[in-house]
Amino acid sequence: MIIKQLAINNNAKNLTIDLINGKAVCLSFEYLRVFTPTISSPSKQTPLVTHKKMIMLVAIENVGKHGYRLVFDDQHSAIYSAEYLALLIKEYEQRWLHYLTEIQASGHSREAMINITQL
Repeated sequence: MIIKQLAINNNAKNLTIDLINGKAVCLSFEYLRVFTPTISSPSKQTPLVTHKKMIMLVAIENVGKHGYRLVFDDQHSAIYSAEYLALLIKEYEQRWLHYLTEIQASGHSREAMINITQL
């Protein structure tokens, strides 16, 4: 997957990924934040990320051959390689349904912990 352009759409709360082959894919900020790349050992389970429904992506920084640093408004940032973004696109439905099931089973919520109003 070769990325031509990344575009933040704050109104739709998603990132549009334009590919060199002419296709475009949109991934929500929440999905990107929930499935942030992690370095974990086989013995550690990735923690469930909750309360990110209203998360905003505030910046994208090119980090050369490593990928793109996505900076979120909760002060979290991570480097997403082109390969990892391709995996997120390919496994979207499976990952998202699994996440929604885990959220429901845990008793947590996707909703923000406080009400946020944009002025």
